Amino acid sequence: MIKANSPIKIGSFTLKNRVTFAPTVKFDYTDDSGKVTEQLVTHYTERAKGGCGLICVEATAVVPGGRFCRTHMGLWNDEQMEGHKAITAGCHQYGCVVIIQLNHTGYGTNPDLGPAIGPSAVKRNSFHGEYTTVEMSVDEIHEMQQAFVDAAVRAKKAGYDGVQFHGCHGYLINQFMSPTTNFREDAYGGSTENRARFCSEMISKVRELCGPDFLISVRTSGYESNLEDAIAMAEEYVKAGCEYLQVSSGLTSLDGLKPFYDSRVTDIQSLGTYFHEHFKGRVPVSCVGGLLEPEQIHYLIEKEYVDTVDVARAILADPVFADAVTEGKSYTKCFSCPACQYGPFTKHMCPAEIVRNKK
Repeated sequence: MIKANSPIKIGSFTLKNRVTFAPTVKFDYTDDSGKVTEQLVTHYTERAKGGCGLICVEATAVVPGGRFCRTHMGLWNDEQMEGHKAITAGCHQYGCVVIIQLNHTGYGTNPDLGPAIGPSAVKRNSFHGEYTTVEMSVDEIHEMQQAFVDAAVRAKKAGYDGVQFHGCHGYLINQFMSPTTNFREDAYGGSTENRARFCSEMISKVRELCGPDFLISVRTSGYESNLEDAIAMAEEYVKAGCEYLQVSSGLTSLDGLKPFYDSRVTDIQSLGTYFHEHFKGRVPVSCVGGLLEPEQIHYLIEKEYVDTVDVARAILADPVFADAVTEGKSYTKCFSCPACQYGPFTKHMCPAEIVRNKK
């Protein structure tokens, strides 16, 4: 039986266990420079010490115009690399594999920082107001791809074991994937192969420049108009050199998703299980979604529904949660309090810190 504390080989790396820390943005941990702060170094080092097999550092902007807000970490220039070296060194001292998520928010870009761009012109209504996105030209697509690639090269120089392309949650890569936001009729729109091309070309270039021992992951949408299209686009990523699929939600409602045959698996978790069934033996697959108790994780791993699990709130709530899963240690539970949310413009204090501060 495979257990949560079983090692797993992903690309050239062996993770010591199956518990990974999902990328969660800390909006108040940096400033307009986008540089890593000591607070960010401590944040990730504590969670590596707490037993994570892999940490995916939060969504990191590849250009200053693609940020959620001014306090959004970046890797768009060489001056930002030094701080990232401190994150990787901190994680590596505890035997944790560490990768970084690269992102552009696309039509979700803060209008004070840059234009809301995307594969097509789309009317949007968000907390930034009502607007129409700017359709990218082919030249602009290529320039953006180069920005992602350049950031990946910087990530390697900073000591990261790999990168993750942020291809879900409605951001730029996901917008190219989705027929609800991509109406192009050129090489970057239409078929699933074309809609995957924006990201797959970047994967190929990063593999060429960073070599065979650099881990490339995609946090991909598991349901983009349907499950079959999402899997077909993930196939393009794998053909291009992706070695790890971390599956989450995208721009399409899950209302049409066939319920998983095991009722203990939620809809969003089932996306990872469906991908795992398809890619089993070829590419490791992770799932996400409300994983707050060790028992949930043991169930998914021991049933071999997925290869790894991406945990966010439980590890935000207590950095030792991974050790609680793999070694049975005690931990402070996530109780979904408003102070523990990591969304835009909110401050984060984990329940473990709240408990310690009361003593």
